[in-house]
Amino acid sequence: MKLVVGITGSSGSIYAVKFLKQTKADKFLIVSKWGKVVLHDETGESENTLKPYVKRIFKDDDLTAPPASGSNNFDALVILPASTSTIGKIASGYGDTLITRTAQVCLKERYKLIICVRETPLATNTLEQLTKLSSYGAIIMPISPPLYFVPKTVDEYINSFVEKLHGILGIKETRGWRAEEFE
Repeated sequence: MKLVVGITGSSGSIYAVKFLKQTKADKFLIVSKWGKVVLHDETGESENTLKPYVKRIFKDDDLTAPPASGSNNFDALVILPASTSTIGKIASGYGDTLITRTAQVCLKERYKLIICVRETPLATNTLEQLTKLSSYGAIIMPISPPLYFVPKTVDEYINSFVEKLHGILGIKETRGWRAEEFE
């Protein structure tokens, strides 16, 4: 599986770090200008410390990078976390960065686009933009980990969301609530 992962300037970059470290796939990373700031502030990580977990890092201002073209196939773009500014740009068809352009490629080529929004409360215009993106085929995945497994640590809480994301991507089957009763 070939994944492009975008980290934007919304809070919640720890989810992206865990996803990159735990996901067994070819991963290509793009970090926005503000994503770099939040990534460092929240986790102490940087693009350099994440290099061992990805095949390559592309600069967000490089619109000549391979993910910017629909002629280069990949399985999914996961924007984790997705800022509301990024969501607004994608919903408006504005591809001024590599992350937003790659999202446009996903929409036009019908590649999987997963937008992990970590914001609360959500403004009405953001809700409308997310609805629009969902109608275009994007998967809107609020960073809201399942709690029915009763996580006892922050790590377990974060990992439960990463596991759910793996299930959405089809990387591995995830366990469901009371799944044993469904067998």
